[in-house]
Amino acid sequence: MLPASIQITGEMLSAAEVQDICESLKEDGVRLLSVRGCQLSDRDFGRVCRSVAESRSLAQLNLNLGVVSSIGRTRHLADALKTNRSLQTLFLHGSPLLDAGLVTLNPALSTHPSLVCLDLGDCMLGDEALGLICGMLPPDGAKSGLRELTLSANPGISSKGWARLSIAVAHSSQLRVLNLDYNPLGDQIAGMLAVAVASSRTLEVLDLEGTGLTNQSAQVFLDMVENYPTSLRVLVLAENDISPELQQQICDLLSEGEDDDDREALPLVPDPASITAFQQIRDKYHPIRDKYHPIRDKYQLPTWLPHSSKG
Repeated sequence: MLPASIQITGEMLSAAEVQDICESLKEDGVRLLSVRGCQLSDRDFGRVCRSVAESRSLAQLNLNLGVVSSIGRTRHLADALKTNRSLQTLFLHGSPLLDAGLVTLNPALSTHPSLVCLDLGDCMLGDEALGLICGMLPPDGAKSGLRELTLSANPGISSKGWARLSIAVAHSSQLRVLNLDYNPLGDQIAGMLAVAVASSRTLEVLDLEGTGLTNQSAQVFLDMVENYPTSLRVLVLAENDISPELQQQICDLLSEGEDDDDREALPLVPDPASITAFQQIRDKYHPIRDKYHPIRDKYQLPTWLPHSSKG
């Protein structure tokens, strides 16, 4: 039987439901587990984590919106990640981790053999945590690291912290997507990031929505994409004090570069092992709209969402 998907949002999970989830994980019957915004007891959370540790099929785990709500739960998750070897994507968006939580998770995150996508948006992180995250973006020639990183809405990080991240991004040999939306970055930090993007040979997507930028930053990015080779294909500048004309110019230039690459690229046969049959769900932080809208997809046995489903 092919591994399936379990997706539950904003529900109170009973002990029986948790038991069903745990059994499916232990039987390697789950590829995607999402319990975003769900409520469950500390005991049941520990049971789920122990089952995650045993699973050899689980590739994506979504614990967004407050599921990891205490340092005790953070320790349970860290223990699970130390044993698990299959997980590729971990979403913790909207979890009150603080720096202490990242310190607890870091040994497991930084040594996990398969993890390539990490969402730590709106986790109340500071410079200490960011320093540890930079260690997950190793330089060229070092071990493999993250390919996608989300740090949205962590206003406790200082300009010194963002400067350190910029250096790590410039030398990372793996990172392809970086989401920094809704952090108070400003033009100075954006300038550092522009240098990092120009230096990076892999970064394709940079999200700077709502980060306090002006036309000054946009002009720097425009100069970069107009005059220097870059891997960047998508730059999100919405919700900033930047003229639509400048945003459109940057978008057009990036699109031209993508078209050129498409014409030059040879047809590739996709590697079946690298194809994920599910979409990654990122909780885009937005301080104006409600961050969380419950979706009624209550999990019921024996009905599963097969991982081959496009829905």
